[in-house]
Amino acid sequence: MPVLLYKTALASLILIMSLLVAMYSTLIERKVAGWFQDRHGPNRAGPWGLLQPMADGIKLFFKEEFMPDTADKFLYILGPSLTMLIACLTSAVIPWGPDLVIGGKTYALQVADINIGILYIFAIVSIGVYGIMIGGWASNNKYSLLGAVRASSQMISYELAMSLSIITIVMMTGSLSMRDIVDQQQGFNWNIFYQPLGFLIFLICAFAETNRSPFDLPECETELVGGYHTEYSSMKLGFYLFAEYINMFISGAVMATLFLGGYHFPGLDKLGLSPNIFAFVSFMVFFAKITFFGFIFMWIRWTLPRFRYDQLMKLGWKSLIPLAILNVVITGIVILVNH
Repeated sequence: MPVLLYKTALASLILIMSLLVAMYSTLIERKVAGWFQDRHGPNRAGPWGLLQPMADGIKLFFKEEFMPDTADKFLYILGPSLTMLIACLTSAVIPWGPDLVIGGKTYALQVADINIGILYIFAIVSIGVYGIMIGGWASNNKYSLLGAVRASSQMISYELAMSLSIITIVMMTGSLSMRDIVDQQQGFNWNIFYQPLGFLIFLICAFAETNRSPFDLPECETELVGGYHTEYSSMKLGFYLFAEYINMFISGAVMATLFLGGYHFPGLDKLGLSPNIFAFVSFMVFFAKITFFGFIFMWIRWTLPRFRYDQLMKLGWKSLIPLAILNVVITGIVILVNH
């Protein structure tokens, strides 16, 4: 199989998987919310409500498509399109499992194994704010613009602490490659045991980056009607909603890769499985870790109240960034002492 064809097929498979996860994450979240609130979630569309995401998707496609007369039409369409594109691009450097063997040739379960994988992720994530900012600006609605400004300041603030929390991983592993970071966590040698503070900072920042509660200030309906996507309908609104769940899925994948050993699990390599079976089992282990983080996202949303905006910014600038810098200094000292 030609490498280009394999990479195209793998990228398409990851895209389809991300879309399916985004669709059914909406159902799972509503089920989780019902469980926490002692009520039923969706249970009418299909057995156990399994067809509810399909019904929601059809509803979005057939809802009235409108555009404000005063909106910038090009930017109005570009906003949700860019947000959806950025959400899907991040998965390119994530190693989803060990190598496959097809026709005697070895193929990596990774679209692009570049030696600056972490920098690629942060470069792509930093562009994501433009989709939200453009959507709020192009709508020509003051409440949408306020939501977009909140989103941009929030995401920029928390990206600093998130980047600093990752520096310690790079210092420990000596590599920016996602594959190298995963390989150095083989067995139970997971980075979370060496960097618990870095993991906690990254987890909090991931909530802010994905605009999830209690950091969902950009779309705070009690203050801003609906936030940056107030003027959107049909699938343009659907793109913004889908992008949030895809970002949640990819954030879980990044955290599992950096801190929980990626697709590694203790004793898995000693079972004597064939390469392809081993790759499949490893992928399922990785997916289980991502699912765990997805549940954490939903659990926090339906448990903690929303922050005030001043509390949000104070936490980012006055607490997380100093803690992340302190963590970098402590990690550097430990590395110097051990060497």
